[in-house]
Amino acid sequence: MARYAMVIDLELCLGCAACVTACQVKNELGPRRSRARVAEVASRKGARLHLNFYSERCNHCADAPCVRNCPTGASHYAEAGLVSINRSRCTGCQACIAACPYSARYISAEGYADKCDFCGGREPACVANCPSSAMYFGDLDSPASEVARLLKTRKSRVPRPESGTRPHVFYLTSRKQERA
Repeated sequence: MARYAMVIDLELCLGCAACVTACQVKNELGPRRSRARVAEVASRKGARLHLNFYSERCNHCADAPCVRNCPTGASHYAEAGLVSINRSRCTGCQACIAACPYSARYISAEGYADKCDFCGGREPACVANCPSSAMYFGDLDSPASEVARLLKTRKSRVPRPESGTRPHVFYLTSRKQERA
């Protein structure tokens, strides 16, 4: 059985938000809703300033607090480790939103909780439309998978590791940072 993950190369991400637009179009969300966002984080190393872009979405955590805290079972684990929402069971109570340490969920115009679904395990629209090819999607457990190869050969980090959620979105650090 597959275990899906996404890998985002911070060295290649331009912060262009093509991933956000692709998500909005694919999911017919309109301009004010999106299952993805791009965060800008400035940092300083000595006299040099750096601006990093983080394409963010649901992390499809292996230990997802949204699943544990959903009172109706609408938030659940689906195939290949995907965290999914059964819209017909969701009451819009927002317990999952409060539980998510990544602010990856919102209430849809129809009243149910919504979030990235990794496009159901097919190549996500964000990955397919990234102009800099900074995003990868695949099976963590398949040695032939690009995500498995990248995570084996490059240093990576996950958002908020202290949360203990074991997210399945990984950020490759820059090669410059790897050498430092």
